[in-house]
Amino acid sequence: MKVTRIKTFHVAGENERSYFIVKVETDAGVHGLGESGALFWGPAIEKAVEHLSELVVGQDPFSTERLWQHMFRGGFFPAGLVYSCAISAIDVALWDIKGKALGMPVYKLLGGPVRDKVVCYPHTQGEDLGELVENSLKAVDEGWKFVRWGQPETSPRWEEKEEGRLEPVHSMDAAEEQMARVREAVGPDIQICFDVHTRLDTAHAVSLCGRLERYRPFFIEDPLRSENPASYRTLARHVRLPIAAGEQWSSKWHFREVIEEELISYARIDVCNVGGLTEALKVAHWCETHYIDIAPHNPLGPVSAAACVALCMATTNVGVQEMPRRPGTTDTAVFPQQIGWMDGYAFAPDAPGLGVEMDEAAAEAARTAKPGGWPPLLRRNDGAFTNW
Repeated sequence: MKVTRIKTFHVAGENERSYFIVKVETDAGVHGLGESGALFWGPAIEKAVEHLSELVVGQDPFSTERLWQHMFRGGFFPAGLVYSCAISAIDVALWDIKGKALGMPVYKLLGGPVRDKVVCYPHTQGEDLGELVENSLKAVDEGWKFVRWGQPETSPRWEEKEEGRLEPVHSMDAAEEQMARVREAVGPDIQICFDVHTRLDTAHAVSLCGRLERYRPFFIEDPLRSENPASYRTLARHVRLPIAAGEQWSSKWHFREVIEEELISYARIDVCNVGGLTEALKVAHWCETHYIDIAPHNPLGPVSAAACVALCMATTNVGVQEMPRRPGTTDTAVFPQQIGWMDGYAFAPDAPGLGVEMDEAAAEAARTAKPGGWPPLLRRNDGAFTNW
């Protein structure tokens, strides 16, 4: 069996979501699906997929490790984020092909199931405090065991929704009020994940963690920017809450310091950024040697969700899986077959491959005319730019 073609689809999903899907075809009629992260770099990633196809087309899809090494290192300079996202999508699609060709779920190829299902957290963000509490209670009523939201902005966005304001001190005050209200509403048994979204500097992150400690969050996510993992040394010395980080790191090497020095409690591996399942499995096993659990990053679509759940099904050290919305409830025209969900847990079906399929005609019909683009800006009160 040989790879014959790699196709890309920029799909406009429901609820203002979009997905970058890669389809790898073979001469045996077996195809695989992958998904790429970093959507705002979509046009560049599409070019990278086209470039990498020169290496992959004509090759054995079962040679995932060899192909990964060739794609990552074959241009002499190691792959950066854009190429790593492209490698991720291709690699996940190759694993999907292997599962389908062998008639086995991908999680069985990754080592076999160590659990029956994977506990997940939804996105319960609200436009204001009341909506946040309402969304959190709704999630609990639907069976979710977790709630999650992000570092709040401090003033409404402009009418054009092009910019927002986030003044750190005021945002920290709002975050503490949110945490208090949500904890009171959902009770002591529901876990809370809070995403700083790389919006604070070290001093503010330390202060915020101290203020939130009494509410027992499950973890504080991405309290710092991602460019310098060594900064987590300073944070770890001053913070007693579990820290989750890693969604923007695009290879095992970016995780090295925080794993070896045990600076985080949860590794936010993004299968669609880090290099696919081939690389994610290495990072997950490395984390196991330091008693760090994984909490895979999954803000994307059904293919990403399926790949993440396959990884978690076959990995011992799992904390929780991000699942923005309940599988099978959105984008079912494009993705008529998705993974399963029950009472706060996701699971991979006992079907060959990832357990997700795409209607190519529907994907073409939903193709977005403007992939990529730029997210809205966030600024401080003095006009300085801060992370989105």
